[in-house]
Amino acid sequence: MYVNGEIVKRREAVGIDDVRDMILHLIADAPPPGWLKVENHRSIRKVVALLIPGLLPSFLALPPLPTSATANPNLPLSIPLPTDSSTEIPFIASTFSFACPTRAPGDQTRMYSVLSSFFQGPVSGEEKKKRLLQRVALERALDKDPVRYLLTLEQMVENDYPIPSYMADIFQKPPGWLETTEPSMESILLLPTDQQQSRVYAIDCEMCLTEDGKELTRVCLIDYTSGITIYDQLVKPAKPITDYLTRWSGITEEALAPVTTTLTQVQKHLLTILGPSSGPTSILVGHSLESDLKALKICHPRCIDTAIIYHHPRGRPLKPGLAWLTKKWCGREIQTRGDGGHDPEEDARACLDLLKLKVQNGAGFGEFRTDYESIFERMARAVGRGGPGTIRSAVVDHGNPSAMHGSKANTVIPCTNDAEVLEGLLQSVPGHEFAFGRFTGVADALGWLTQKATGDTLSQMLATTNLAEPSPEILSSALANLNNHLITLYTSLPPRTAVVLFTGHSDPRKMAALNARKSAFESAIRSGKTAEDIDRELWWTSSDGRELEEEVEKAKRGLLFLGIK
Repeated sequence: MYVNGEIVKRREAVGIDDVRDMILHLIADAPPPGWLKVENHRSIRKVVALLIPGLLPSFLALPPLPTSATANPNLPLSIPLPTDSSTEIPFIASTFSFACPTRAPGDQTRMYSVLSSFFQGPVSGEEKKKRLLQRVALERALDKDPVRYLLTLEQMVENDYPIPSYMADIFQKPPGWLETTEPSMESILLLPTDQQQSRVYAIDCEMCLTEDGKELTRVCLIDYTSGITIYDQLVKPAKPITDYLTRWSGITEEALAPVTTTLTQVQKHLLTILGPSSGPTSILVGHSLESDLKALKICHPRCIDTAIIYHHPRGRPLKPGLAWLTKKWCGREIQTRGDGGHDPEEDARACLDLLKLKVQNGAGFGEFRTDYESIFERMARAVGRGGPGTIRSAVVDHGNPSAMHGSKANTVIPCTNDAEVLEGLLQSVPGHEFAFGRFTGVADALGWLTQKATGDTLSQMLATTNLAEPSPEILSSALANLNNHLITLYTSLPPRTAVVLFTGHSDPRKMAALNARKSAFESAIRSGKTAEDIDRELWWTSSDGRELEEEVEKAKRGLLFLGIK
């Protein structure tokens, strides 16, 4: 039962984090929510959560949210009983009594990730204290050694690193790939003490597009201790270049024309540095270093990744950008050459400086939301039901959820369409106490799933932001498919299963188009242009800003449906 008296007191609608905490109350041992009353919650056997973007109030014959000063827009709305023409998704109207308005996370000018807010939550006070004590002990034990920030094998696998065969037999090296030689511990121990320490190098690579995809065209290596650039080499790809990607790579046809150095020569030289014949394996530092290693076609065991040891301000699984990290923590701007592209020496030096700051200030430096964790970690610690580790979880979603929000779940099923999501849920629910799935067919039919706008030109923005309404036939078909999927899934659920449906947000297209225009204007100004140099249709004004804020608030609106089978 919704507690309307508590909902009325809230400044905003029920948030995605509230939905997450309510689920943790049902399935784990989190405290009860104030806005909802659940009697005998321990009698609930399973929880199935479905994210269904595109499920609009009009599809359920719901009235628009009240806008008068005397009516509260956050209170649950009664869903009319279905008739032949009143609703386009009769399953929801016949299964749920109320639709509760929700609000997606974000600030005035943008909406944050619904998935991130749902799958990441704050740790309890007791757990926070436990982690603090562990960190203090670690600080004392390792002091100021870069080695403490080496990626574990699990982290390397999670972040799609090419793994040397002697670490784990999980990466099959294609032709042309090499791996750093595994050193002999006996030979290292025979060296003088001062030579037993690993050398540390910051690295950055640039790529151009060839007939075989992206290939290495420049590599830069900087020594951690001295700050000296010890290797900076342009590389000639084996196949003809189809796009120099100058805006990002900084590589031009003129610069590469006289170059004869091949990838094979670069590999041979680097391996003498990374795995010296007399001494320990060197440590490589980079930002999203797995991309550089793939460009080099080298498997290396000792890696430090500034995209992992530093946090995105909104927490995992998001990764911070190198330019943002450098400005935030080093106080300087990089990658400001505009169409001139990136400078790999500048980027490598930024990684080197970020690691030095981390070593100097401790493991907690540059971290945000350190007291947050995945809901799957929270479920694994729950002492109720069968005890810690007994709550099994599954994520069934489009794309590659195992690399993002599903990385900590017991079972992850990647899908390419809603039919596969349904099949994955039907397989997962019997063996798991919690299952999450996302149906995107309706959002796709509405045109919400579009490519990310680059903001370069107005024509590109319009091309990536389709504001046209879908044909009635396409939309009706998508709604009918969703209704059938929900009926099939619900019929298969065992008794005492809690069913949580939420839409997450409303139409984001106008918000995305306005943000792209704002970004294009700001980029042009940063590159040195004046307003007179910019097309008038790309100007960003205060009225545009007000319109953006209004569209953001509209986009944040969602609906929540709760029930027990």
